[in-house]
Amino acid sequence: MRRPPALLALLAPLAAALTGCSASDAERTAVTTAALRFAGHVGGARPAAACGLLAPATREALARDPGPSCETGLSHAALPAPGRIRVTDVYGHQARVVLEHDTYFVTRFPDGWKVRAAGCTPRPERPYDCRVKGD
Repeated sequence: MRRPPALLALLAPLAAALTGCSASDAERTAVTTAALRFAGHVGGARPAAACGLLAPATREALARDPGPSCETGLSHAALPAPGRIRVTDVYGHQARVVLEHDTYFVTRFPDGWKVRAAGCTPRPERPYDCRVKGD
């Protein structure tokens, strides 16, 4: 059966998008590992170790507001106990990790995946509201 050219023109980009954006199991595992490490340090009251797992702009933002350091800023953020991971979505160099009681946004850097935002709650028709985030 011959397909009309217009139908093929519509389906080709959709097929490319669906197959080109899927992350490998290794990428998904790396994102999940970064999120779990961060959650473990935050939950274990180890803010210095948690700050080491944040994206550079996020560390800098916490040091400025409320300051005087990333560790103090992270403690003031009072992040919720994250709970178990429900979903990990990876989109190229960006990822979203939905946990039982929190959502993290994670970015890939040359030295690995870093948490860019945490303490995030969804808002209908608007971007997430995050307690911890970079500029």
